[in-house]
Formats: sequence, C-alpha cells, structure tokens
Amino acid sequence: MKLDRHRAAFIASLAALGVASLAVGFLSFAPTGRQVAGDAVTTAPRHIAQAVQTFFVPDPQKLFGKDHVRVLLVGLDYDYDRNDQETSKQARSDIIMAIDLNLRDHRVNELSVPRDMVATMPDGTQAKINAAQALGGIAESQKVVADWLGIPNFDRYVVLRIDTAKDLVNALGGIDVDVKNSDALRGTGPNGPIDYDDHWGHLAIHFKPGRQRLDGENAVAYGRFRHDWCSDPCRILRQQQLIHAVVDKLERDKFNTLTHIQSLLAVVSNDVETNISPREQLSTAVAFAHLAPKDIRTAQVPYSGTVELGAYGDSLVPDEAGKKKLVDAMLRSPGDNGANGLAAARAPADIRIRVENGTRVPGLAARIAADLRRRGFIISDIADANSHDVAATEIHGRNDSASTLEVVRKALGNGLPATASLPDAPPTTEPGSVVIILGHDIAATLPPDGQ
Repeated sequence: MKLDRHRAAFIASLAALGVASLAVGFLSFAPTGRQVAGDAVTTAPRHIAQAVQTFFVPDPQKLFGKDHVRVLLVGLDYDYDRNDQETSKQARSDIIMAIDLNLRDHRVNELSVPRDMVATMPDGTQAKINAAQALGGIAESQKVVADWLGIPNFDRYVVLRIDTAKDLVNALGGIDVDVKNSDALRGTGPNGPIDYDDHWGHLAIHFKPGRQRLDGENAVAYGRFRHDWCSDPCRILRQQQLIHAVVDKLERDKFNTLTHIQSLLAVVSNDVETNISPREQLSTAVAFAHLAPKDIRTAQVPYSGTVELGAYGDSLVPDEAGKKKLVDAMLRSPGDNGANGLAAARAPADIRIRVENGTRVPGLAARIAADLRRRGFIISDIADANSHDVAATEIHGRNDSASTLEVVRKALGNGLPATASLPDAPPTTEPGSVVIILGHDIAATLPPDGQ
C-alpha cells in the first residue's frame, strides 16, 4: 500500500500543480513516521521509516541518470458534442507547462506557455502552439514545444484529461484561494468581483473577491477565466495560484487516511496519462517529500504583439529575448550543449530549407540544395535572393531554435566560415522553417560546376 500511496500523491500533485508538482504529492504521503493500519492511524519511529525508505526507494538521480528532468505537462481542452457531453477527441492543449525537476536541490521550475503563441509545426506551417496536440498528440506536442523553447527535448510527459483538476481538488476536500480580478493580479487597480457566463462552454463564473474555499468545479472555473482585458496571461497567473494552493494544502494537512488515498488513486487512474513509470513516480515523490510553495518557481513566456494567423485567428508573437532569458534560467540543464549552450537539435529529416542565391554565380542555389537533400534535409524551395551582392552566407529561422540553425550551418560544409551569420532577423514569411541566403563566401569555396 505504501507504494500506491506515494504514486497517487506524486501524480496527483503533478496534476495539481497543473504541472510540475511531480514533486509534490509525495508531500502528503511521504514517510513521516506514520502508517495506515486499517482505518486507524498508528505511529512508528521516524528513524525506522527513513531506514525503510532508504533501502527500498531508488535515488532519482541514479534512476534517471541526471540531476534535472524536464517534463511537459498539457491539459486537454474540451468541447461538447451533439449530445451535450464533454469530449476531448482531437483536442488542442488548453494548458501547456514546461517543468524542470531539480533532483539535486529538490526544487521545481514551471514555465507556462500561452496556448495562443505562434509556433512552427513539423510540416513547416505556422499555427497556434496548442494545435500540435490536435495534429499529432503528445508526441508532436513534445517536439513542437521543445523546439519552440530551444531545448533538446522533454524527458517525460503528463497529459491531464478533461476533469483532472476538478477531481483532484475534490479529492483534497477543496483548496483555499485568494480570488482576484485581473487588476489585483497585475497590481494595476483594486480587487473586485469576477463575472462571466459561457453557456456553450457550460461556465458560470461569479466570484466575490477575497480568500475563500473552492471546490473542484469552482477551482476550474476560476482557473479558466480569461474574458477581460488581461486574457490568457492572467488566466495563467490564476492557474499558478491554484498550483500553489494545492501544494500548500498538501504540505499543511499531510493527508494519511485511506479515504484520501483511494480518491487520489482514482484521479490517477481516470484522469492522467503519463510515461513516468511507477518506480520513477515513487522515487521522485520521496525525494521531494518536503517540497513547499517556496521551492516552486513559476513564470510565463511573454509576448511582444499579436498577428492574424489565417484560420487560427488572433495569435500571440513571442518576445524572443524574454523567452530565451526565462528558458536559460528555468529549463536549461548542465547536460545541454550545442550552439549557444542549447542541446542537440532536430534531425535533418525534420528541417525544411529554402535556399536562395545571393550571388551572381549561376545555379549555386541548386547545387547547394542538391547537396543538402543528399544529407537528408527537406528542400522546400530554390530561388534568387533579393540581392546578388551578399558577402557572407546567412541562415535565418522562423521560430526555430539556434541549435537547429547550427545543424544547418555545419551541413553546409567546412568551407563555410565559422563566422557565418545566424542573424536575429525578423521571422521569414517563406514556407520553409529555415532560409539560407548564399553569399560570395561559400561560392568561393566550391569547385567549378561539374567537378
């Protein structure tokens, strides 16, 4: 039973955190010297419990083989079918959170990604980032979000189905939340009520301001509210409020009754999909047994503006400098390498390239494109550049990580100077995810055509 207790707490809090609390549920069921015997709670010497824990529970650093584990947590959006039943078939992700579990220092970083951010899909098209889940499931979500953030990959994933948050909060007996309108959340004005009715979405949101106990349904309603001037950014702040409220309750109450254990196990069984193994869940849960709200750092990727994105409508353009700063601080691990400290990039077969000739050498773009195609890259187009007097070859990306651009640079061969530019130019509107503008530097290194 001890294993199930840790597992339930671990994933439950993971869900609870809306992300990252992988590390947290264990709070409630970590060894504290208490054991459940039938319906009664008895006390055992703490040193015995700790000895058993040390002997039977593997160290997460050894189990994962690293000090940091990156987890992608997505919460599925839902709609209503013709029978007025909730459905998440081919759903987009409603919540996207990138989590770093620091197994050495027992801290958690959670970086939220607004679901309306513009991102590049594997086929080179642009869409809102939450569309990746609908297009290719969790595998495509991991790939798209990792590339968009400029990190090598996610080690594990957690998918929260429709009612996860509601069921989790109910299993905990509700949580205490300081309800705030967007003015209070952002510190721009006084607090006040939150009122919104969405008949299609079955949302009736009517909250008075101030601290209050929320059950599962009300917690979800509060976390979903976005219908005012602040929209998604404040929606994310409310979700992060709920995360801290769950962690705070787990830490303070230390639930140890069979009733709570069974309820949390039901949440895991019915609402959570993950590739975190039971052994990994137990190990991480025990390691983070004393996680407190102060050990959890949360933030969200900022945006610099909006753009109309075809069928996807009004979409957010990420603040690239702000995004990189947060990723470097919260998700980068010592094992990452590659260009600018980033880890290994996408494989050539996943990179689409438009090759432009910026010189007066006839057929240069076709020759380079043919070589890149032999190396496994996808060539989306061959064309002349706007100028035929480009001195140094340029490599431009559209929402691609610097590591991906570095893979392309290396593929162009040793003749390309190490100083070949990877410019911070405005994102290209061309169909390929990477654009190469060939300069006289690379033309000078090639043998005459036909040799």
